[in-house]
Amino acid sequence: MTILDKFNLKDQVAIVTGGGGQLGFEFCKTLAEAGAAVVAADLNMELASKTAARLTDSGYSAIAFPLDVTRIESTREMVAETVKQFGRLDILVNSAALDPKFDPDAASKGIAPGAFEDYPLEQWNAALNVNLTGMFLVTQSCVKQMVSQGKKGSIINICSTYGLNGPDQRIYIKDGKRVAFKPVYYTTTKAGVMGFTKYLAAYYAETEIRVNALTPGGVFNNHEEYFVKNYSAKTILGRMAKKDEMNGALLFLASEASSYMTGNNVIVDGGWTAW
Repeated sequence: MTILDKFNLKDQVAIVTGGGGQLGFEFCKTLAEAGAAVVAADLNMELASKTAARLTDSGYSAIAFPLDVTRIESTREMVAETVKQFGRLDILVNSAALDPKFDPDAASKGIAPGAFEDYPLEQWNAALNVNLTGMFLVTQSCVKQMVSQGKKGSIINICSTYGLNGPDQRIYIKDGKRVAFKPVYYTTTKAGVMGFTKYLAAYYAETEIRVNALTPGGVFNNHEEYFVKNYSAKTILGRMAKKDEMNGALLFLASEASSYMTGNNVIVDGGWTAW
């Protein structure tokens, strides 16, 4: 077996939650290009279907699934449909998460959006329900299939640099004025993802089910110029990530190339956390 053979995912099947998003699509495409059949799962079925269609149009095996990560029934149905269509499940990428949302009424209250002192409880609860409880439910359903197949598989949980360090709120300042705050739930839930990753890795110690985290830095997605400038100044490489720059790390964690790795975290952040 050559080193390139270790990255080959032929005959394997992967589920990517959040498969309709910017990074979700990249993850689906990467796994498909490596040989895996892919399930693009997303609450937004229109986006998930677009991901699957782009892959099938390129000759890859892919389906879409309308996943609500907060409903255990939905996660079980997703696994059942995956097995029905492809016969097995080998790889899970937990990429679904709420995007940071700011209180739309903050300006009228005279506060900066996302301010901790006035952050809405309903938004806090909604974020925990998706970003942590949702990951728990999806993984619980998927890992049962992996166990039944011979206790082997790879689970990759998408974290964030803000799960490792507190956000530098200064990058949300434009022309000397506070635009917003990164909301409290984002750091809290992404830190929880790391704890969840280590728990699962240890729990499945006597199996070949490996659990790791992938931590992206900021990925450019039509951000405002002030934000790009402020963020880029915080990275050693002096820029935000391109949307495809997490793909190599994802394939490494999904494949046999990382066969001696579990309970760990691969950080791809342009040097954000190095200084």
